[in-house]
Amino acid sequence: MLTAFTRAFRTPDLRKKLLFTLGIIALFRLGSVLPTPGVHTENIRACLTQAQAGSSGNLYGMVQLFSGGALLKLSVFALGIMPYITASIILQLLVVVIPRLEALKKEGQAGQTKITQYTRYLTIGLAVLQSTAFIALARSGQLFPECNQQVLLDPDNIFSIVTMVVIMTAGTSVIMWLGELVTDRGVGNGMSILIFTQVVAVFPSELLNIYRVNPFTFAIVMVVGIFMIAAVVFVEQAQRRIPVQYAKRMVGRRMYGGTSTYIPLKVNQAGIIPVIFASSLLYLPQLLVSLFANATAENINPVVEWISQNLVTGDTPVYMITFFLLIVFFTYFYVSITFNPAEVADNMKKYGGFIPGIRPGRPTAEYLNFVLTRLTAPGALYLGLISMVPIIALAVAGASQNFPFGGTSILIMVGVGLDTVKQIESQLQQRNYEGFLR
Repeated sequence: MLTAFTRAFRTPDLRKKLLFTLGIIALFRLGSVLPTPGVHTENIRACLTQAQAGSSGNLYGMVQLFSGGALLKLSVFALGIMPYITASIILQLLVVVIPRLEALKKEGQAGQTKITQYTRYLTIGLAVLQSTAFIALARSGQLFPECNQQVLLDPDNIFSIVTMVVIMTAGTSVIMWLGELVTDRGVGNGMSILIFTQVVAVFPSELLNIYRVNPFTFAIVMVVGIFMIAAVVFVEQAQRRIPVQYAKRMVGRRMYGGTSTYIPLKVNQAGIIPVIFASSLLYLPQLLVSLFANATAENINPVVEWISQNLVTGDTPVYMITFFLLIVFFTYFYVSITFNPAEVADNMKKYGGFIPGIRPGRPTAEYLNFVLTRLTAPGALYLGLISMVPIIALAVAGASQNFPFGGTSILIMVGVGLDTVKQIESQLQQRNYEGFLR
């Protein structure tokens, strides 16, 4: 990997792309620490220190992760990339449900451009809702429940509140623009690079906090982290290759086909999406408890009490089992809507392709479904076990709540890192081949 980056910096055009990408990342991090007008920065800093020592932040863990720690600072880029991720997931699900969106997806590049435009509109709408919700929580003092200090300079000024909502929403729009710039003029997928940046940004502070508490725990965390990274790289690279043979056919005066290829089915076909789904769904009980806590202070509702005891914190067996089962369920669900064996079989049949020993058409679709179902099982178990590591570390070993080598963080870092290195190596190979042919 280091050799690939060294060779990339020696190539003039690749060096420009890498420097442009690094410049966008620096600008992105600047917006993540730049406070929104109307925020009391000193009180925010004090409340953040108190929150790190306490147990707050459970409800906002996923958004805090994808904002690189900028959410609780109420910075310009406080929402991070989370609204865009949510909008993309919603559009992917709606493509299966709404025939119009499914038809757009089949139109090729033009249809995909239209779906991307819808994703941008939905991202802005979600940014408005999320920024309004978080500012309302900051105004009421619920953003930092253990902190009694006011984090807004003038919480009763409506103009100041509206300005903060507009600036945070505009910050989300700028993040989308920066991501598209990296995709067009930089290296790798822009949105993935920004997600990678936000996740990595919180690592130094979390590792430093663990080291200050206990150096021995820090050493154990580093060993476990290295082992997890190696395991994730191994599984993310694993795939089942289904051989496909294309028969020879005449088109005009030319002969086509007669080649052998394969369909790569990854063990982790769903990626990080099931973990995001499961985490988002488990935030609903926490939100329910926070909404009804004051209303039921005198007469405690037994349902709310049971939820607060079992589904709010991650150190209970009910929470762990529910989280694991939700990840397994959403893995099968997401794979079923993103990979259609019948459609793949029809496309193979249309172009004269077949799997050796399997008849084209319906038998091919049944065989692909058979393989995919059994391949998804270890992938779902893998996602569930990796995601349970920070929860188990908190419950058993008493590690830091923001366990740095959590499943979501590792999956994002390894996935984006591998894809970016592959793109750099492919571009280097193209340039080497050009020089060889000359």
